[in-house]
Amino acid sequence: MQLLQYKSQAVAKPYFIAAIALFVGQILFGLILGLQYVVGDFLFPAIPFNIARMVHTNLLIVWLLFGFMGAAYYLVPEESETELHSPLLAYLMFWIFLIAGALTIVGYLMVPYASLAQMTGNETLETMGREFLEQPLPTKLGIVVVALAFLYNIGMTILKGRKTALSIILLTGLVGLAVLFLFAFYNPSNLVKDKYFWWWVVHLWVEGVWELIMAAILGFVLLKITGVDREVIEKWLYVIITLALVSGLIGTGHHYYWIGTPGYWQWWGGIFSALEPLPFFAMTVFCFNMVNRRRREHPNKAATLWALGTGVMAFLGAGVWGFLHTLAPINYYTHGTQITAAHGHLAFFGAYVMVVLTIISYAMPMLRGREVNPERAQVLEMWSFWLMTVSMVFITLFLTAAGILQVWLQRIIPSPQSFMAVQDQLHIFYWLRWLAGLVFSVGLAVYLYSFFAKDKPQTAEAGEAQPAAT
Repeated sequence: MQLLQYKSQAVAKPYFIAAIALFVGQILFGLILGLQYVVGDFLFPAIPFNIARMVHTNLLIVWLLFGFMGAAYYLVPEESETELHSPLLAYLMFWIFLIAGALTIVGYLMVPYASLAQMTGNETLETMGREFLEQPLPTKLGIVVVALAFLYNIGMTILKGRKTALSIILLTGLVGLAVLFLFAFYNPSNLVKDKYFWWWVVHLWVEGVWELIMAAILGFVLLKITGVDREVIEKWLYVIITLALVSGLIGTGHHYYWIGTPGYWQWWGGIFSALEPLPFFAMTVFCFNMVNRRRREHPNKAATLWALGTGVMAFLGAGVWGFLHTLAPINYYTHGTQITAAHGHLAFFGAYVMVVLTIISYAMPMLRGREVNPERAQVLEMWSFWLMTVSMVFITLFLTAAGILQVWLQRIIPSPQSFMAVQDQLHIFYWLRWLAGLVFSVGLAVYLYSFFAKDKPQTAEAGEAQPAAT
């Protein structure tokens, strides 16, 4: 029975558990936010809308980082054919990161944000107050320490062991993640410069180096569950990451259209953003091609489903919905509307949430001492896949419809209506979005239950012959 090849791979288990726990918290705050869109004073003043949104987005980033680190700690020893350089350091960084993240969320909820900024030294180095980078200065410094220790641990493991394309691609993505986060500390007083370099974290993370991490994790799982030659998978990955880097790096320009940057960014941003669906299309073809060419039927059918789903949903969310409003003449009307929210929800879920769930689905059974989960647990997990995926598609469709109506009423008609007047007319879509989110939470609950599900014990049928006593 195939279990852990290297003892230090067990380090991944607490990272995966923390990731799933924080995922639950993120969805809980998503439901709160959804209700606050239509019931404005829901939980006010205990949890204001801006705080709920901040917690929702920060939990997303943190739990995905936990997932990426867990994936690296699981696959790098296996790829490098050697034990992790320092399991003790990995466990230590886990607790530092978890405690720092928990204290940050508690701070958001218990202390007014301005007071939190004053308490945590924001006047010394002003880094707070920017969307997605709201973390207090000590938290940001903690993230840097954890990232450097993590890179040291992974890098030394790769250095002393076998070097493969998968581990090198993963390491490149992780180094880029750490380096680009340093721009979170640069907060110039000039608003144009602020936004210009803010995107170096926000865009170049999710549409640049995170795509390398995603490709490496997906390639590893497909290699294990299909038995396809490593050379074939590596050739596909080289194509995917080349397309991702070329389109993603220069495609940052589609965020520079209306912030005061030179006009040539409309051409650079438009052309290379239009190419951004290509790596995700290649990823979809890659997933199905590998599964069709598989040399064995892997017993972990749930992991195979998550892997295929990642390719499809990443292409739809990051590729198709990104392309819908990436060109400057369209983005002129759509930026900052619910169309952006639709793209963001499906892209993050399809690309990064699903790839983390893919590696957890594959690795967690072995981390728990079994080759695969029981059949009943896999059936429940596949039900959770469909519940979460289909409901996220509907969330995206409802937000897209809201965005189209918002663009029309607020920015196109001869007498545009005010923002709040338009929001009143979008309530039906917000209610539908919330109901779809409720179904998503049911899917997540089924997913959690699948970890504890066991097959029913087989009982002898009536009248069946019993073995003779000896």
